[in-house]
Amino acid sequence: MNHCRKYYLILVSVLTVFTTLHAQENYTPPKLTNPDSWSIILVPDTQTYVKFERNQGTLETMTAWISENIDALNIKMVLCTGDLVEQNELLVSDKINGNMPSRDQWRAVSHAFERLDGKVPYILAAGNHDFGYNNIENRNSNYNQYFPVHRNLLNAKTLRAAGKNIDGLPSVENATYEFISPQKRKFLFLNLEFAPRDTILQWANSEISKEINKDHTVVLLTHSYLNAENKHKEKENYPIIDANYGKDIWEKLVAPSQNVEMVFSGHIGSPDNFKEHTAFKIDRNAAGKKVNQITFNAQAMGGGWNGNGGDGWLRIMEFLPDGKTVITTTFSPYFAISPSTQKMAYQKDEFNNFSIKLD
Repeated sequence: MNHCRKYYLILVSVLTVFTTLHAQENYTPPKLTNPDSWSIILVPDTQTYVKFERNQGTLETMTAWISENIDALNIKMVLCTGDLVEQNELLVSDKINGNMPSRDQWRAVSHAFERLDGKVPYILAAGNHDFGYNNIENRNSNYNQYFPVHRNLLNAKTLRAAGKNIDGLPSVENATYEFISPQKRKFLFLNLEFAPRDTILQWANSEISKEINKDHTVVLLTHSYLNAENKHKEKENYPIIDANYGKDIWEKLVAPSQNVEMVFSGHIGSPDNFKEHTAFKIDRNAAGKKVNQITFNAQAMGGGWNGNGGDGWLRIMEFLPDGKTVITTTFSPYFAISPSTQKMAYQKDEFNNFSIKLD
């Protein structure tokens, strides 16, 4: 009897462990924690997806997943941190740092986001690789050719102002978009070019300071802002003049503001090291309001700079109906589409999954 009981207890223990492990591997699609919430999807730098033809389908999977989940997650806005392409104006690829010429890279990222046209507004930052030839040798860009505001009517509907590009023409590399949440909180999304020029920071200051915008929560999107040590970037070695990096943006625009409360950026990374792709910092602006500054990238995950593009990682940012709490979840549609990899579809570390509070 004792032997039977012993074997019974062992069997129960084994079954319990098996059941626990199996439960841990069970996949549950992302869903809102509150049915009255709404969400923003944050897409990291896309350059490593589009510079290799073999990786372009992963970016298509990501934007297709966003399209399929607009209703389920009540997605109201999609943001991308920039470096849309690896080279802005390369006629012949070097077959090492990508096998696609620039025109095909722009076409690929344009086609991926085209899935969202007429379904949800999206704002794409212009990164250093989106200018010049290889990497911002000048401030000329194909951005406006492939992402004019009128191609997505929902972008055009929310657009409130556009700054001028290096040619002196209005372009949404620098722009503001208005959004009013289901809870009636007013948001103004401010998109700024890589290392914005002084004239652009002056323009941005004037826009967010307007009387009509004083009650809006300003969300700033720009490509480069924080480093992996959670500090404002002070200097980068690019051959451009009239450039303002993270610390300059903070001191000249964000800190003096009355209403900037969130900053999103990308740009940083290290091969297969997620921590080096992320940063987070809280400071207060001139009005004493918290400024949640969030950097998210993933492009060197999945094999480094010449890997698969970033394992399909994106962030779901759920804005709860209290109007203040934001829950961040890092998720990969790339892993989620196959039952054999669904157990890998969520990042579980604290710097990829966290909550913040808005004032």
